[in-house]
Amino acid sequence: MHRRLTRQISIGNVPVGGGAPISVQSMTNTDTRDVRATVAQIKELTGAGCEIVRVAVPDNAAADALKEITRQSPVPVVADIHFDYRLAVKAIANGVHGLRLNPGNIGDPGRVREVVKAARERNVPIRIGVNAGSLEKTILEKYGGVTPEGLVESALGHVKILEELDFREIKISLKAFDIPLMLEAYRLISAKVDYPLHIGVTEAGTPWAGTIRSAVGIGALLSNGIGDTLRVSLTGDPVQEVQVGFEILKALNLRQRGPTIVSCPTCGRTEIELIKIAEEVEKKIRHLQTPIKVAIMGCVVNGPGEAREADIGIAGGKGVGLLFKKGQVIRKIAEQDLVPELLKEIDMMVNEK
Repeated sequence: MHRRLTRQISIGNVPVGGGAPISVQSMTNTDTRDVRATVAQIKELTGAGCEIVRVAVPDNAAADALKEITRQSPVPVVADIHFDYRLAVKAIANGVHGLRLNPGNIGDPGRVREVVKAARERNVPIRIGVNAGSLEKTILEKYGGVTPEGLVESALGHVKILEELDFREIKISLKAFDIPLMLEAYRLISAKVDYPLHIGVTEAGTPWAGTIRSAVGIGALLSNGIGDTLRVSLTGDPVQEVQVGFEILKALNLRQRGPTIVSCPTCGRTEIELIKIAEEVEKKIRHLQTPIKVAIMGCVVNGPGEAREADIGIAGGKGVGLLFKKGQVIRKIAEQDLVPELLKEIDMMVNEK
């Protein structure tokens, strides 16, 4: 898969663009002013694999809290700020590693210069984040509503403000709920600039529907080589955003982290409780960080062959299952022992790796 070559920036110690691995981001949903709760959630996100975390900064109290949050955070912190340039300057002073700020929304050019000056001194990149739900009135009137061209024009307008101040530590996002609209906007802007792109489907929905929308939208962009960092936006626990993000990357062979489960949909030949077994194994190995492919198949006839590329797996028979590695049958196991025996083998394999 050919990836679009972009210039590289760094969010803290995480490179973005320029061929670096596509990083997975999330955003806390705690009150940023509550340092303990915010840091706890950041650490939970980090444990799930999150590599960059964004926090909302709506007021001075939140900006003040950033000093301790950034000190304790194990991953780079991006401050999400709208309209008030003073919050951006304070956030930078308090140690954030990146800003999400549209310079055209903070008014007087002198204010933009102050933000850029502080960002340049601390090597803090700025993400220009254009959203279909908050497009400028002038652009909406010009295009008769939200269009891909309008999203791109808005982003390039903000880019121009920073470029005129000789600031190019920039990444761009053009998010929308409407997937065809979002896809076309990213395709248009990727042909116009070489800045790294932050991709995602905004307000994608609850974990079930939002995962599907995100996989379709983000996956389509990535399959065309577009995207340097991503966030899956779900209404729920942000840890799920990270898990879904890595599953999307794994599905396209762009990143490998943690287990991948290959399981059959079951049919009339299935003679063990395959669904229950698959769900239990998935739950028990979800915490692993080592890439390992586990197959859980319901048919002893086709199971090992269909899962030939798996590291390890089981194929069910009548009250029994075959344990196999790399498609080769190792031994027969009683159904009630399938899960514990498989988990034991997985642990040994992970330790060997």
